[in-house]
Amino acid sequence: MRAAIDLLIRFQQTAREGVLPPFDEAFLRREMELMPEWFIGRHLGREVAASERKVLDDTFTLLVQSALAQPRTFMLRDYMPRNLMVCEPNPSVLDFQDAVYGPITYDMASLLRDAFISWEEEFELDCVAYYWERARKAGLPVDADFGEFYRQLEWMGLQRHIKVLGLFYRIHYRDGKPRYLADLRRFIGYARRVAERYALLWPFARLLDSLEGRAAEVGYTF
Repeated sequence: MRAAIDLLIRFQQTAREGVLPPFDEAFLRREMELMPEWFIGRHLGREVAASERKVLDDTFTLLVQSALAQPRTFMLRDYMPRNLMVCEPNPSVLDFQDAVYGPITYDMASLLRDAFISWEEEFELDCVAYYWERARKAGLPVDADFGEFYRQLEWMGLQRHIKVLGLFYRIHYRDGKPRYLADLRRFIGYARRVAERYALLWPFARLLDSLEGRAAEVGYTF
């Protein structure tokens, strides 16, 4: 993991504006809208209620504002163990064709809140602290306050979790690949943990509870 973090820092040090597409507000919102479209609309088969839409809109705005307030750097977007190969020098990176220019915490959130592997929170914190210390020494513009940096990372991760809650259902229904559904439980766990930790996100946590209950009522899995 430290080798992966060290490589990420070297990659971010090369960043400059105008090389990769921007991960901007429209991009962020388009990704999150996959959740109401494909989970609520397609999977649960119903319209999004007005009260639910307000919670989604408020949550999306908070997450967009947090993301856009961060320093920007090169982002691979799927920087996770399945896309890292053991080699010399270690590691090598796969699946980099969707790289963009965006929030500095994104790839660390992707690495630690992985679609297919769950880490203990103590290990996650050790990795975040290692990245934060090394990034500061490397001159990267991470927040000087570790607590604020960690909040930024968690909220950035939540944006990704929300996207995945729609994306995996889209892959299932549109592309005929149901195997991804088995990992949705992991993502709902990530999303709930973050939403319950911050008061501004509590309405979204309650919405997740409601949606999960409705999915169970009709015999669907989350």
